[in-house]
Amino acid sequence: MAEDIEKFKRQIGYNFKNKALLREALTHRTYAVENDLKYDNQRLEFLGDAVLEIILSEFLYNLYPDAAEGEMTKMRSAMVNQDSLAILARKLDLGKFLLAGKGETESGGCERDSTLSDLFEAVIGAFYLDAGFDKVKTFIVDLFKKEFPQPDKLLLGLNPKGLLQEYSQKKWGEAPVYEVLSVSGPDHSPLFEVEVKVAQISATGQASSRKNAESQAAKNALLKLAKSDNSFI
Repeated sequence: MAEDIEKFKRQIGYNFKNKALLREALTHRTYAVENDLKYDNQRLEFLGDAVLEIILSEFLYNLYPDAAEGEMTKMRSAMVNQDSLAILARKLDLGKFLLAGKGETESGGCERDSTLSDLFEAVIGAFYLDAGFDKVKTFIVDLFKKEFPQPDKLLLGLNPKGLLQEYSQKKWGEAPVYEVLSVSGPDHSPLFEVEVKVAQISATGQASSRKNAESQAAKNALLKLAKSDNSFI
C-alpha cells in the first residue's frame, strides 16, 4: 500500500498527511466485507458530495454573473452527475488504486461509472478533511476548469439522444443511426460499445447497457458539434 500511496500522491499532486484517511477513501464496501473491516468509503463519499456542491456552486455563481438560479442548478447537476465524475476519476486514473472485493474486481466493477464517481467523491471528502477547504477548493476548481472549460456545454448530457435527434433533423433532415460495435465482458456485467453516425459526424460510447452506451455516444457527438459551433447551446 505504501507504494500505491506514493503513486497516488504523484497522480493528484497532493501528499496525504493522514494515510489511514486515504486508505478509507480507496476502500470499496466489498473489500471491507471480505476483509472484515469496520470502514469503507461511503461516509467520505457523502462528505465529498457536499464539498463538491458548495465549491461548484460558488464557481458557477462567479463564472456566470447573469445566469438564473435554475440554469446554474442544471449546470451544477451536470457537473456532478455520474458521467462527469467518472470522467474525472478516469483522468486521474483513480480506479487502479481502488481496494475492491474479489468478485467486484473480476466482474469489472472497478471500471463502472457508478463506482468511479463514488470513488471520486470519497477522495474529495478525504482531501477536504486532510488538507482543508482552501486546498481542496483549488484542486477542484483547477480540475474542472481543465476538463470542463465550458460548464454550460455539459447540459448536452441531460438528454443527449433527444437533442442530437432534434439538431440532426433540423440541420440535415436526417436522424442519427446507432450501431453496436461490440459487447465484451461477462454476461452479468457486459460492456457495450456503440457508434452513432449522422451526416459527417460520428462518435462512440461505452456503458453497461446498450441504452446508456447510445446516450454516451450521442453526448460525445454533441460535444464534437459544440466545438465546431459556438452557438450550438
